[in-house]
Amino acid sequence: MDDKKIHEVIMIGAGPTALAAAVYTAREDIETLIFEKGVIGGLAAITDKVDNYPGFPDGIEGLQLADNLRLQAERFGAVIELGEVSTVTKEKDLIKLETTSGDMYAKSVLIATGSEWVKLNVPGESEFYGRGVHNCATCDGAFYRDKRLVVVGGGNSAAQEALFLTRFSNHIDILIRGDHWKASEVLIHEVEKNDKLHVHFNVSVDEIVGTDGKVSKVVGKDSVTGKLKDYVTDGVFVFVGLKPVTYFLKNTGVELDKAGFIKTNLKLETAVKGIFAAGDVRSGATMQIASAVGEGASAALSIREFLEAK
Repeated sequence: MDDKKIHEVIMIGAGPTALAAAVYTAREDIETLIFEKGVIGGLAAITDKVDNYPGFPDGIEGLQLADNLRLQAERFGAVIELGEVSTVTKEKDLIKLETTSGDMYAKSVLIATGSEWVKLNVPGESEFYGRGVHNCATCDGAFYRDKRLVVVGGGNSAAQEALFLTRFSNHIDILIRGDHWKASEVLIHEVEKNDKLHVHFNVSVDEIVGTDGKVSKVVGKDSVTGKLKDYVTDGVFVFVGLKPVTYFLKNTGVELDKAGFIKTNLKLETAVKGIFAAGDVRSGATMQIASAVGEGASAALSIREFLEAK
C-alpha cells in the first residue's frame, strides 16, 4: 500500500451535494477527488429549470446551476474524474475503493450518489432504452419535434417534464397509475391548461412496442376495467420515482434503511468510521437541491473535523 496515493477525501457522485462539499474541503486545502459515473451535476443537470433554488428570482437552468457548482469546486482545486466505484471496504485506518481507474485509498469518503430513476420493468423498456425510452426530457426532448409522446408518472417530475416536452411534441399522453396527481397544485394547473397534454388516470404500462427498431406504441392497462388500450407514440418518457444509488455498499458495514437509503447521525457519519453520506442518498433527505447543497457543506465540516482528529 506504500506505493499507492492516499487521498484525504474521495467523494462518490458529482451532484450538488458533492460539489458543494468540495467547495468547502478544497478551499481549506483538503485534497479532494470526486468520482462520477454519469453526468456531472447529477439529476440537477438534467432538470430543465430550477425555480426554487434561493438567490435566483427568475429561476436557473439546471445545467447552468450544475456547471456553476462544478466551476467553483474546481477553482479551489477539487478534481473530478469520470469513473465508477464498484466496492468500498475499510482497511485499518483507510478506506479502499475499487474503481474503473483501479484501487484507490482515502482517509475519508463522502457518499453523495443521490438517486436514479425507477424502471417500469415491462417488456420493451430495456430493448428501446435510449432509442425511444428515456428519463430525461431536457436531454432527449428535441428529438421529438412535432411527434407524439407518452409520459409515465404522476408526480412533480412527470408534470414538469411533460410541460417541457410541449416545446417539441404536438401531443402528449400522460399515463398515471393512480386516480389522482401527486404533483403540486401549481404544476397540475399548468398541465390542465395546456391543450397538448392529455391525462389518463388509473392506467399502468403493460408493454412498450416497437417496429423497425423504433417505439410505435405503449400498451396501457386500465386498472378499473382491466382493459388494454394502445397509445400510439414515437417515444416514452418515464418518471415513476427514484431509488438510492447504494448498490456498491454491500458488505461495507454502512447501514441502510428499509428503502435502501443510508443511515447517518447528525454529523452525517455512517456506521463506518470515516465514511459520510449526504444528499438524496441519505435516509431522511428532503430531495431538494437547496437542502442537498446544505448537507454537502455540513458533511464537509464534519469531514474536516474528522481529519483534524486523525
